[in-house]
Amino acid sequence: MFPLKDTQPSYTKPLVTIGLIAVNLLIFLFEASLTPRAREILIDYYGLVPDHFHLSSIVTSMFLHGGWLHVLGNMWFLWIFGDNIEDLLGHVRYLIFYLLCGIAAAIAHVYFNSYSPLPTVGASGAIAGVMGAYLVKFPRSRILTLIFVLFFITWIEVPAPLMLAYWFFIQLFSGLGSIARTHMSEGGVAWFAHVGGFIAGIILVTIMGAGKQRYYRPRDYNW
Repeated sequence: MFPLKDTQPSYTKPLVTIGLIAVNLLIFLFEASLTPRAREILIDYYGLVPDHFHLSSIVTSMFLHGGWLHVLGNMWFLWIFGDNIEDLLGHVRYLIFYLLCGIAAAIAHVYFNSYSPLPTVGASGAIAGVMGAYLVKFPRSRILTLIFVLFFITWIEVPAPLMLAYWFFIQLFSGLGSIARTHMSEGGVAWFAHVGGFIAGIILVTIMGAGKQRYYRPRDYNW
């Protein structure tokens, strides 16, 4: 399943979401311009390395990515869900919310991978927080989703809570499985960063002045 669009309209310009996407893409273009060795040094220094991390890397790692699919996938999810949370919180609180979710995700990753020497990069922990907030604030929204059935491709509307809960439990059980296999989640996907960010998003959106749920008004899809 791949989300294409949500049915929840936003009523303000998502300036912060657009800005975050632009910054992430520009930084990745800079990464892509480096030699492989220079890029490795950049990620080692600014990425989040649990066994010898420094505080600044909690933030800098959120703006680095491991490849084109990584950055484009993250930015696509941010675009789908971020505008509505920004609309709900307002620009300034949304930016604070996003960064706090990223910080919570980083802390969760370090806690469960405290001896890992591998650098972790990506905005997915912060974006997981946005998705967690969307789960509780837009329970009636639906996600237009691309699905693959054998050799056929089609799309259907999936209730947002169903898709987001499914995504969360995939992250949770994958993280638990990685611990069961190795006693430490090494490399690959930072499962517990996603879990930590998602839970932080649910909590933070509730205490940052956005206590009411928002209900969607269906909109037409314009392609």
